[in-house]
Amino acid sequence: MEKASRPEEAAPPAAAQPAAAGESTDLAPVVGANLRRLRTRRGLSLERLAQISGVSRAMLGQIELGQSAPTINVLWKIARALEVTFSALISARTQSGALVLRSAESKILTSKDRSFSSRALFPFDEPRRVEFYELRLAGGSVEDADAHPPGTTENLVVTAGTIEIDVAGDTHRLDTGDSILFEADTPHAYRNPGKTEAVMYLVMTYAEEIG
Repeated sequence: MEKASRPEEAAPPAAAQPAAAGESTDLAPVVGANLRRLRTRRGLSLERLAQISGVSRAMLGQIELGQSAPTINVLWKIARALEVTFSALISARTQSGALVLRSAESKILTSKDRSFSSRALFPFDEPRRVEFYELRLAGGSVEDADAHPPGTTENLVVTAGTIEIDVAGDTHRLDTGDSILFEADTPHAYRNPGKTEAVMYLVMTYAEEIG
Protein backbone atom coordinates (compact mmCIF):
# COMPACT_ATOMS: atom_id res chain seq x y z
CA MET A 1 0.00 0.00 0.00
CA GLU A 2 2.33 2.79 0.56
CA LYS A 3 3.47 5.43 -1.51
CA ALA A 4 6.15 7.51 -0.92
CA SER A 5 9.12 8.64 -2.72
CA ARG A 6 8.40 10.69 -5.74
CA PRO A 7 10.93 13.57 -5.74
CA GLU A 8 8.36 16.24 -6.49
CA GLU A 9 6.70 15.52 -3.15
CA ALA A 10 9.88 15.96 -1.16
CA ALA A 11 9.95 19.73 -1.04
CA PRO A 12 6.59 21.49 -1.39
CA PRO A 13 4.45 21.69 1.74
CA ALA A 14 1.49 21.42 -0.63
CA ALA A 15 1.95 17.65 -0.55
CA ALA A 16 0.34 17.74 2.86
CA GLN A 17 -3.37 18.40 2.88
CA PRO A 18 -4.44 21.45 4.94
CA ALA A 19 -5.90 20.50 8.31
CA ALA A 20 -9.40 21.54 7.38
CA ALA A 21 -12.64 19.60 7.70
CA GLY A 22 -12.48 15.96 6.57
CA GLU A 23 -11.81 12.46 7.74
CA SER A 24 -8.03 12.87 7.96
CA THR A 25 -8.18 16.17 9.84
CA ASP A 26 -8.59 14.66 13.31
CA LEU A 27 -5.53 12.51 12.65
CA ALA A 28 -3.34 15.60 12.26
CA PRO A 29 -2.71 16.16 16.00
CA VAL A 30 -2.22 12.42 16.60
CA VAL A 31 0.30 12.13 13.77
CA GLY A 32 2.02 15.32 14.90
CA ALA A 33 2.48 14.11 18.47
CA ASN A 34 3.68 10.67 17.35
CA LEU A 35 6.12 12.16 14.87
CA ARG A 36 7.63 14.47 17.45
CA ARG A 37 7.94 11.64 20.01
CA LEU A 38 9.46 9.14 17.56
CA ARG A 39 11.83 11.70 16.06
CA THR A 40 13.16 12.92 19.40
CA ARG A 41 13.43 9.35 20.70
CA ARG A 42 15.83 8.64 17.86
CA GLY A 43 17.75 11.84 18.46
CA LEU A 44 16.95 13.25 15.02
CA SER A 45 16.61 16.93 14.22
CA LEU A 46 13.99 18.07 11.73
CA GLU A 47 16.81 18.78 9.29
CA ARG A 48 18.24 15.27 9.61
CA LEU A 49 14.84 13.62 9.28
CA ALA A 50 14.16 15.73 6.20
CA GLN A 51 17.41 14.47 4.67
CA ILE A 52 16.75 10.78 5.23
CA SER A 53 13.01 10.83 4.48
CA GLY A 54 12.89 13.12 1.45
CA VAL A 55 10.17 15.20 3.13
CA SER A 56 11.02 18.88 3.51
CA ARG A 57 11.79 20.37 6.91
CA ALA A 58 8.94 22.85 6.42
CA MET A 59 6.45 20.06 5.86
CA LEU A 60 7.73 18.04 8.81
CA GLY A 61 7.36 21.10 11.00
CA GLN A 62 3.77 21.65 9.87
CA ILE A 63 2.94 18.02 10.56
CA GLU A 64 4.47 18.07 14.04
CA LEU A 65 2.44 21.16 14.89
CA GLY A 66 -0.76 19.46 13.70
CA GLN A 67 -1.20 22.14 11.04
CA SER A 68 -1.27 19.72 8.10
CA ALA A 69 -2.74 16.26 7.61
CA PRO A 70 -0.11 14.44 5.52
CA THR A 71 -0.94 12.30 2.53
CA ILE A 72 -0.39 8.55 2.52
CA ASN A 73 2.80 8.96 0.49
CA VAL A 74 4.31 11.40 2.94
CA LEU A 75 3.42 9.22 5.93
CA TRP A 76 5.11 6.24 4.34
CA LYS A 77 8.26 8.24 3.69
CA ILE A 78 8.40 9.30 7.32
CA ALA A 79 7.63 5.82 8.68
CA ARG A 80 10.36 4.28 6.58
CA ALA A 81 12.90 6.91 7.62
CA LEU A 82 12.05 6.39 11.30
CA GLU A 83 12.02 2.59 10.85
CA VAL A 84 8.58 2.23 12.37
CA THR A 85 5.34 0.69 11.16
CA PHE A 86 2.78 2.88 9.44
CA SER A 87 0.43 2.47 12.39
CA ALA A 88 3.07 3.79 14.77
CA LEU A 89 2.44 7.24 13.28
CA ILE A 90 -1.34 7.12 13.37
CA SER A 91 -1.91 5.20 16.60
CA ALA A 92 -3.69 6.75 19.57
CA ARG A 93 -4.06 4.75 22.77
CA THR A 94 -7.55 3.47 23.52
CA GLN A 95 -9.13 1.48 26.32
CA SER A 96 -8.76 -2.29 26.24
CA GLY A 97 -11.65 -4.60 25.42
CA ALA A 98 -13.90 -5.00 22.38
CA LEU A 99 -13.96 -2.04 20.05
CA VAL A 100 -16.45 -1.50 17.24
CA LEU A 101 -15.12 0.60 14.39
CA ARG A 102 -18.08 2.48 12.94
CA SER A 103 -17.93 3.16 9.23
CA ALA A 104 -19.26 6.67 9.74
CA GLU A 105 -16.35 7.41 12.10
CA SER A 106 -13.63 6.02 9.84
CA LYS A 107 -10.31 7.77 9.50
CA ILE A 108 -9.53 7.95 5.80
CA LEU A 109 -6.17 8.89 4.32
CA THR A 110 -5.91 9.93 0.68
CA SER A 111 -3.34 10.48 -2.02
CA LYS A 112 -2.56 14.03 -3.07
CA ASP A 113 -5.09 14.01 -5.93
CA ARG A 114 -7.61 12.01 -3.83
CA SER A 115 -7.87 9.28 -6.48
CA PHE A 116 -6.63 6.74 -3.92
CA SER A 117 -7.90 6.29 -0.38
CA SER A 118 -6.99 4.02 2.50
CA ARG A 119 -9.22 3.21 5.49
CA ALA A 120 -7.63 1.44 8.44
CA LEU A 121 -9.77 -1.47 9.65
CA PHE A 122 -7.93 -1.81 12.94
CA PRO A 123 -7.93 0.40 16.05
CA PHE A 124 -5.27 3.05 16.39
CA ASP A 125 -4.34 1.82 19.87
CA GLU A 126 -0.76 0.73 19.30
CA PRO A 127 1.70 -0.16 16.55
CA ARG A 128 0.96 -3.56 15.03
CA ARG A 129 2.90 -6.14 13.08
CA VAL A 130 -0.20 -6.91 10.98
CA GLU A 131 -2.39 -4.14 9.56
CA PHE A 132 -5.70 -4.38 7.70
CA TYR A 133 -6.92 -1.77 5.21
CA GLU A 134 -9.72 -1.01 2.78
CA LEU A 135 -8.29 0.59 -0.36
CA ARG A 136 -10.17 2.44 -3.10
CA LEU A 137 -8.73 3.55 -6.43
CA ALA A 138 -10.61 5.69 -8.93
CA GLY A 139 -11.05 4.52 -12.51
CA GLY A 140 -8.11 5.24 -14.78
CA SER A 141 -5.84 6.06 -11.83
CA VAL A 142 -2.43 4.79 -10.76
CA GLU A 143 -0.97 4.79 -7.25
CA ASP A 144 2.78 4.31 -7.00
CA ALA A 145 4.28 2.75 -3.90
CA ASP A 146 7.83 2.88 -2.61
CA ALA A 147 9.49 -0.16 -1.09
CA HIS A 148 8.38 -1.05 2.44
CA PRO A 149 10.85 -2.27 5.08
CA PRO A 150 12.60 -5.55 4.23
CA GLY A 151 10.39 -8.60 4.78
CA THR A 152 7.09 -6.73 4.46
CA THR A 153 4.37 -8.62 2.57
CA GLU A 154 1.06 -7.53 1.14
CA ASN A 155 -1.90 -9.89 0.81
CA LEU A 156 -4.60 -8.15 -1.22
CA VAL A 157 -8.03 -9.17 -2.54
CA VAL A 158 -10.11 -7.22 -5.06
CA THR A 159 -13.78 -7.00 -4.12
CA ALA A 160 -14.96 -4.64 -6.87
CA GLY A 161 -13.52 -3.74 -10.25
CA THR A 162 -10.17 -4.70 -11.73
CA ILE A 163 -6.66 -3.89 -10.54
CA GLU A 164 -3.28 -4.30 -12.20
CA ILE A 165 -0.34 -4.55 -9.80
CA ASP A 166 3.21 -3.90 -10.95
CA VAL A 167 5.80 -5.54 -8.73
CA ALA A 168 9.34 -6.79 -9.35
CA GLY A 169 9.08 -6.08 -13.08
CA ASP A 170 5.87 -8.05 -13.58
CA THR A 171 2.26 -6.93 -13.99
CA HIS A 172 -0.51 -8.98 -12.37
CA ARG A 173 -4.13 -8.41 -13.36
CA LEU A 174 -6.70 -9.06 -10.64
CA ASP A 175 -10.41 -9.19 -11.36
CA THR A 176 -13.14 -9.14 -8.73
CA GLY A 177 -12.55 -11.98 -6.29
CA ASP A 178 -8.89 -12.47 -7.21
CA SER A 179 -6.15 -12.08 -4.61
CA ILE A 180 -2.40 -11.75 -4.55
CA LEU A 181 0.42 -12.17 -2.03
CA PHE A 182 3.72 -10.47 -2.73
CA GLU A 183 6.86 -9.14 -1.08
CA ALA A 184 6.40 -5.40 -0.79
CA ASP A 185 9.99 -4.44 -0.02
CA THR A 186 10.47 -3.28 -3.62
CA PRO A 187 8.68 -0.41 -5.43
CA HIS A 188 5.24 -1.41 -6.67
CA ALA A 189 2.15 0.21 -8.14
CA TYR A 190 -1.62 -0.23 -8.27
CA ARG A 191 -3.42 0.61 -11.52
CA ASN A 192 -7.15 0.73 -12.22
CA PRO A 193 -7.64 0.17 -15.98
CA GLY A 194 -11.41 0.46 -15.71
CA LYS A 195 -13.75 3.43 -15.60
CA THR A 196 -15.29 2.74 -12.20
CA GLU A 197 -13.80 2.74 -8.72
CA ALA A 198 -12.01 -0.43 -7.63
CA VAL A 199 -12.18 -1.66 -4.04
CA MET A 200 -9.51 -3.80 -2.38
CA TYR A 201 -8.80 -5.19 1.07
CA LEU A 202 -5.19 -5.40 2.14
CA VAL A 203 -3.44 -7.28 4.93
CA MET A 204 0.07 -5.92 5.43
CA THR A 205 2.48 -7.97 7.51
CA TYR A 206 5.84 -6.70 8.71
CA ALA A 207 8.76 -9.07 9.09
CA GLU A 208 9.10 -8.17 12.73
CA GLU A 209 7.93 -5.52 15.11
CA ILE A 210 9.88 -2.36 14.46
CA GLY A 211 9.33 0.71 16.46
